[in-house]
Amino acid sequence: MTKLIFASKNNGKIREFREFLSPFGVEVISLNDLEDVPEIDENGSTFLDNATIKAKTISDTYHLPVVADDSGLSVDALNGAPGVHSARYAGDHDDLANNKKLLSELTNVKKPDRTATFHTVIVGLKPTGEKIVADGSVNGSILFEEQGTDGFGYDPLFYYEPLHKSFAELTATEKNSVSHRGNALRQFIVLFKDWWGD
Repeated sequence: MTKLIFASKNNGKIREFREFLSPFGVEVISLNDLEDVPEIDENGSTFLDNATIKAKTISDTYHLPVVADDSGLSVDALNGAPGVHSARYAGDHDDLANNKKLLSELTNVKKPDRTATFHTVIVGLKPTGEKIVADGSVNGSILFEEQGTDGFGYDPLFYYEPLHKSFAELTATEKNSVSHRGNALRQFIVLFKDWWGD
């Protein structure tokens, strides 16, 4: 097997994933490269549920190994919200609306209580059912207003104390070295070697 589907349409994620897998000589195709992609009903209650649903739906359809991920932001003062609903918190994948809603929900929450965690779960699934799971997280806090112009999603509001910057103020290299996705991908690569085989 030399071909693998990365179940995403996000070009930034796809590029990053291809780079991580380039040493293995794997041809990574994405949902953008496929026709008749089925609807994926991400109705799970955890990030692992949703990543698994995504991987299984695509693997069952195209009979190839699939890697899928699910990520989100959990804010302690909001009992873990937006959590698995992060991308659709205020509508469908509307970053501006999501960030605006998050700030509104935290209006009366003081700085020490604005702690938050970014999570990522990555699932690899073969048509045979062989499965690997990697996860990563990073702790930070939610700012009172957006800072920075890079990144996406909640990055402009997520403050990373060790670097004294929001995620939207980090370079790509800085972000990959500390982010939830970077942490999950590094764990995934270790597991990938045995799962993929020769």
